[in-house]
Amino acid sequence: MYIEALKYPIGTLEMPETISEKELQEAITILEIFPEQLRFLTANLPEKTLQQPYRPEGWTIKQLIHHIADSHHHSYIRFKWALTEDNPTIKAYDEKTWAALHECHTMPVAWSLMHLEAIHYKITYLLKSLTEAQWERTFQHPDKEEPTSLKKNALVYAWHSMHHFAHIKNALNRLEKDN
Repeated sequence: MYIEALKYPIGTLEMPETISEKELQEAITILEIFPEQLRFLTANLPEKTLQQPYRPEGWTIKQLIHHIADSHHHSYIRFKWALTEDNPTIKAYDEKTWAALHECHTMPVAWSLMHLEAIHYKITYLLKSLTEAQWERTFQHPDKEEPTSLKKNALVYAWHSMHHFAHIKNALNRLEKDN
């Protein structure tokens, strides 16, 4: 149970049957403020802290920051594909293998924080301009049975932002207690 709480500090994503305008606006707001909040939390962390795992047998805080930037970059591309193609099948990626790459252990987190800021500016600018018909457009993830609407994707990435923010915040709180 303890590991499950560490894996899902805000709980698992519960997608509503029908996504309201209010829920979409909340998701956009989360996506809009997330990069600044993440930068505030992590930009000045010493390398020793960045090399700490966010949970036992989990990625380091540094790997997690790079993962967030990679994942949200993919999300932006998925939005664009769905807006320009008819229910495209997206390319999935192996996030664990990506996070194991040398760059995720050595590259400065500042680069991923800057990348995340730019991607989120682009995502939120795009999402604020969507029509109702565009929100209903979909893409097909190869590992899922049902297509994913852009409404669902917005909620997924708002949750993903809060999910990983909580991972890092909790890890930092544990490290502070241990010192």
